[in-house]
Amino acid sequence: MCGIIGYIGLKKATPILINGLLRLEYRGYDSAGLSTIEPGGLSIMKDKGRVKNLYKLDGIDDLVGTIGIAHTRWATHGKPSKENSHPHLDNSNHFAVVHNGIIENYNELKDFLIDNGYTFYSQTDTEVIPNLIHYYYSKDSKNDSQRVLRAVQSACKSLKGSYAIQIISTYLPDNIIVAKKDSPLVIGKGTEENYISSDIPAILSFTNEFYFLDDFEIALIERNNIEFFDLNLSKIDKKVKNIDWNAGSADKNGYEDFMLKEIFEQPISVRETVGSRLTENENCCFDELNFNKEFLLNINKIYIVACGTAMHAGLSGKNAIEKLCKIPVTVDIASEFRYRDPIVDKNTLCIFISQSGETADTIAALKLSKSKNATTLAISNVVGSSITREADYSLYTHAGPEIAVASTKAYTSQVVLLELLAIYFAEILESYSFKELNNIKNEILALPSKIEATLKCSDDIKNFAKQIYQEKDVFFLGRGIDYNTALEGSLKLKEISYIHSEAYAAGELKHGPIALIENGITVVSVITDEQLVEKTISNIQEVITRGAHTLVITNKNLPTNNIDKVILIPDTYTLLSPILSIIPLQLLAYYISKEKGLDVDKPRNLAKSVTVE
Repeated sequence: MCGIIGYIGLKKATPILINGLLRLEYRGYDSAGLSTIEPGGLSIMKDKGRVKNLYKLDGIDDLVGTIGIAHTRWATHGKPSKENSHPHLDNSNHFAVVHNGIIENYNELKDFLIDNGYTFYSQTDTEVIPNLIHYYYSKDSKNDSQRVLRAVQSACKSLKGSYAIQIISTYLPDNIIVAKKDSPLVIGKGTEENYISSDIPAILSFTNEFYFLDDFEIALIERNNIEFFDLNLSKIDKKVKNIDWNAGSADKNGYEDFMLKEIFEQPISVRETVGSRLTENENCCFDELNFNKEFLLNINKIYIVACGTAMHAGLSGKNAIEKLCKIPVTVDIASEFRYRDPIVDKNTLCIFISQSGETADTIAALKLSKSKNATTLAISNVVGSSITREADYSLYTHAGPEIAVASTKAYTSQVVLLELLAIYFAEILESYSFKELNNIKNEILALPSKIEATLKCSDDIKNFAKQIYQEKDVFFLGRGIDYNTALEGSLKLKEISYIHSEAYAAGELKHGPIALIENGITVVSVITDEQLVEKTISNIQEVITRGAHTLVITNKNLPTNNIDKVILIPDTYTLLSPILSIIPLQLLAYYISKEKGLDVDKPRNLAKSVTVE
C-alpha cells in the first residue's frame, strides 16, 4: 500500500516522478505529492485526490530539479487531505521524506520530539521520520560527508514497524537516501541516472536492471554510483538483477482498462507459466526444487498460506495435491495463521502465495514457519520480491505485470502452477496413475486455447451484466472445486462493483443461507464436476422456486430447469476447471462495474500490494 518513486539524474525530475506515480496509482490514490531539490531549497507539491491533480498545482511547471521523490497514498494514519499527503518535511525544511508502511511507535516518538521543541502539522505517523532525522543530525558533532547518513541510520534504529523511505536533503544535495524494513523497495540502474520505486512496473520503461533492498538496509544513491549499507553502516556488496518483463506489459495496449486487458491476456500468462515445466510425454520439471521421494514421504502435512485471491488459488491447489499425492493439505489465511500457533515442524511443507511477493501478513507467516523448522516454498509473480528472498525455495508465475487492483491473470497462473506442482509431487511419489497424470498434463497444455474459447462468452456476460448491475445483493453457489471458484467470483464482484455478494457451498443452502433468497435476487452458480451436477441442479432449483434470477457457468449439458442464462465453457479435467470457470465471473464483475460507471482498475479503499498488516 502506498507507492513511492524517486529519480536522480540529469533530466528534469518532475515529469518522471509524476509518470511513475501514475503507474503506481494502483497502490494508493487518496493523495499524491512530490519533492525536488531546487536552487532555492526543497520544493513540496502535493494535494488530496488522484495523481493527475498534481498537474494543476501552481508552480509545478517551474520546477527544474533533477533529484526528487514522490508518493501516492493509501491512507492509514490520518484522513486523505493535503496536510496528510506525502512528502513530509522536518521543521527546518532541510529534510523531505516519503514513506510506505506503518510506524508502530510513532506516538512515543512524536511525544519525544514535541518535548524537544518540534511541531507537527499532520495526523500521519510519517511526519516523525524527517523530524527524527533532523534531531539526530543536529546532535551529531561530526560535520563530515556521512553526517546525514548517520542521522538516517539512527532514525531507522528508532523506528518500530514497517517502512520503505526515501530522503532528500539540502545538506546532501547530490544524493537520495533510501531505507527498508518489511515494505518493498527496488532501485533501477540507469546510465548517469538511477530510479527508485516500490514496484518494478513504474520504472520498467527506463531500465530492466534492478537492485533489491533487504530489510534493515540503506542505500546512498548518486547519479553514477550506489552504495549499500547495513544498519551499522557497514558496506554491502549487492548484485544487480535483470528483469525480462516487457515494458509494454505495463500499458493498456488499446484496452479501455488494465483489468480487461489482463483478463484477455490469460491465454498468454497461463502458457508462459507452464513454459518449459511441462512438455508432452515428459515428466513435470521443476529445476528450482531438489525434492526427492524420501523428502516427500517424510512430509506429514502441507500448509498453503495466502490472502484474498491467492488464498482462493490455494484452495484449488489443495484439491490437486490431496487427490494426486494423498498428502493432507490445509489452506490458511495468512493473517490468521500467524496468531494461532499452527502445528508446524520439520516434516511440514509450507507454501506461501503472493502475487507481489510483498504481502506483509504472508511474509510474517513465512518467517513464523521457518522459526518452527518447516520447509518453505514461495510462489510469486515478482522476481526478487521479499517473499522469494525469505523462502527456502521459490517458484515464479510468469503472468507479467498485473496493474489492475483486482487480480485476474495472476490468479489463473497461480492455479495452473499449483496443479503442475501437484503433478510433480505425484510423479516423484508414484502416488497416482501415470496414465491419468498424462491425461491431466495434456489438458494443461490445451488450456491456453480453451481460455481463448472461454473468452468468447464476453458479449453474453456483458448483456447479463446490464440486466443485474443495479442489484444490491448477489449470491454465488458451487460444490466441491466449484465452491472455490464461487468464492473468487464473489470476491471479484465485491472488489470492483461494491455490490454485496456471498459465496456458499450449494449443499449448505438449506442450513441457513436460503433464508436470504427472495423474488428477483441474482444467484450465480458454477457446475463443472460431473459427480455433483445433479446435486447442484437440485440446489439451484431451490432458489429458482423462491424467485431467484439465475446464471450458470458450466461445461456440462444441463437440463434447463428454468435457468435464466447458461454460459457453456470448454470441458476439461475437473481439477483444472477453475482456470476456465472463473473467466466468465471475472468478466461479469468487470462489466457490472463498467455499467455502474466505476473505476475498474482502482476500486475504492483497496490497493494492489498490501504491505501493512
